[in-house]
Amino acid sequence: MRGVDDSLESPSGKATAGFSTGHAIVVAVANYEEINNLPEAVLNDARDIASVLTSREHCGYDPKNVRVLLDGDGTLVKLREALDAVASASEPDDTVVVFFSGHGALLGDPADPTSVLLPVDCKLDAIAATSLSEAEFSAALHRIKARRLLVLLDACHSGGAGSFKGAHGVGLPSLGYSEKALGRLAQGAGRVLIASSRASETSLVSPGSRNSIFTQHLLEALRGEGYTRGDGVIRVFEIFNHVAEKVPRTVSGRQHPIFKASNLEDNFPVALDSGGTKEISTGSLRPSSGEANTWRRLEEMLAELYPAGPHDQEIWARAGGDLSRLRLNSTGRANWFAALRTLRQGGGGAGIQKQSLIKAALEDYPHHPELMALLAS
Repeated sequence: MRGVDDSLESPSGKATAGFSTGHAIVVAVANYEEINNLPEAVLNDARDIASVLTSREHCGYDPKNVRVLLDGDGTLVKLREALDAVASASEPDDTVVVFFSGHGALLGDPADPTSVLLPVDCKLDAIAATSLSEAEFSAALHRIKARRLLVLLDACHSGGAGSFKGAHGVGLPSLGYSEKALGRLAQGAGRVLIASSRASETSLVSPGSRNSIFTQHLLEALRGEGYTRGDGVIRVFEIFNHVAEKVPRTVSGRQHPIFKASNLEDNFPVALDSGGTKEISTGSLRPSSGEANTWRRLEEMLAELYPAGPHDQEIWARAGGDLSRLRLNSTGRANWFAALRTLRQGGGGAGIQKQSLIKAALEDYPHHPELMALLAS
C-alpha cells in the first residue's frame, strides 16, 4: 500500500511506519474580533487533532505535511493559502484531511441560505467579502488532486451561538452551517464530509472538558480505539461509525454527527492504526464484540459482494426491502453504509430485517463462512 514507509523513528529508537502520503490542514478559531468567543476547547481540539495526526505512535503523518492555523493565524488570507498549498503538494494517490472548528454563518435567503466559514478577521459590515463562502471552499477542495479527501467540519458550536459582539441592528446573519451546503461540499469522487452535528443542533462541550464531545470521540477513532479491520490502517467509515455511535450516547441524543458523500466507492485509509505498530491480523476483521460490530462486519461484506449497492442483483428487494425507502444519493459502499443505518433504525421497507438480508446474500453465496457466522449469531 502506497503511503506507508519506515522513515519515522519512535522515541525508543525503533523504526515505525509513517503515513507519508497524508496531508492535513487543521484550523480552529475561538477568539474572534467581532463575534462572541468560543470555548478554549475549540483550540484544544485543533491542537490535539494535529498532535495525533503527526504522532509516530498513532496516525504517522509527516509533521511538515500538516499545517495548523489557530486563532490569529486563522485569517481568510492564510486559510486560502493553506488550501492552495495542499492542492499543490498533494498527489492523486494521497490522502488529505481538512479540519475546521469555529463559526459558520448563513447568508441570503433564509429559505435557501448560502453557508460561509468565518475566519478570525471577518467583518460584520462585510461578511460576504471577509468569509470563506461555500462556493469558494468547494472550488478549493476540487483543486486538490488527492482522490481521498476527508473534511471534518465543526461550525455549529453551542458556545456563543447566535451572538455578535456589539450587534444591535437587524439583518445580521445566523450562525451555523446548512446541511445542503455540506452535501454540496462533498460532491466529487473520493470526497467525504463529516460534520459534528445536524444543522438543527449545536456542537456541545462538557463543562471543564479539554475537548468538544465530537472531537473527543474523533480523537479516539484516530488513536485506533474504535473498530477497524486490524490491518494497520484506519478507514473513513470506521471513523464515522465510531463518532456516530459515541457522540449521541454521550449527550443523550442531543447531538448527531452527519456523513456526506456523493460518489464514494472506496472505504479509504485516513491514517495508520496506532502508527502501524500493531500486529496485522491474518483475518480480514477483528473478532466481533457486540451488536455494533456485527453491523460493521455485515456492511463490509455486502459492499464487497454487491459493490454497486443495495440494488445490485436486487439484493435489497429480495430480502423484503423497498429501495424507495432508502436515500441512495451516492454509489456502492456509501449507499450500503446509509442503507444499513436506515435498517438499524427500523426503516428500509416493511419486510426487511438483518436476518432476511443475510439469508438473501446466502442464496447467492451459500458457502460464505462469514455470512453463515453472522446468521448463526
